[in-house]
Amino acid sequence: MREKLNLGPLTVEEFLRIEDGAERRHEYVGGHLFRVEATTARHNAIIGNVAARLRAAASGGPCAVYFCDILVRADATRIYYPDVVVACTPHAGDTVMFDEACLVFEVTSRSTRRTDRGEKLDAYLTMPSLRAYVVIEQTRRHMTAYLRDHAGEWRREEAMAAGSIQLPCLDVPLTLADVYEGVDLPPLRVREGDIDAERAWLEMIDLEGEEHDPLEDLFPEEYEVY
Repeated sequence: MREKLNLGPLTVEEFLRIEDGAERRHEYVGGHLFRVEATTARHNAIIGNVAARLRAAASGGPCAVYFCDILVRADATRIYYPDVVVACTPHAGDTVMFDEACLVFEVTSRSTRRTDRGEKLDAYLTMPSLRAYVVIEQTRRHMTAYLRDHAGEWRREEAMAAGSIQLPCLDVPLTLADVYEGVDLPPLRVREGDIDAERAWLEMIDLEGEEHDPLEDLFPEEYEVY
């Protein structure tokens, strides 16, 4: 669970002033501050791989790729530090927060999964500029992409063990080989008798008690619960 600071409610302007001088990063939700957890080496390696792949694809084009320390305002009351963000609108070099991100990536873990797949998903789906929100697991080769088409409709795609997801904005595939290159993944712990390790892992996530996914309301018949 995220650590909530005993401050607020604060305005966005007050939050930005506090954040400018803070030793540790915080995210802004409903006027309150939540401390951003420190990352692991594995988490950091995945971020670096994703950023490198996207920067190569963005080279020479209108989009720019940033990671870790850039804020994204998902809506009027929620401001986050995504792990990687792609912005395709003109912006100054001293920009600290984007209101019009095109792609957002979060590398998730057991401690952040509820927020990444619940609150943050709900917030990012409301951003008019956003074309994709991608959640990447750091203990298994698995990523989930929430993609918006040109008609404004959202769909969900999965890549598991192998494969790729075609990213809008940059029009480039992001493969699991790209994401996990050189990353040391822990062994999967499965129950005795389990044969399908990936399915066992998905069931494990389900048992952790995920928050409601807003896309379940959009696709009630074909939605798979995590």
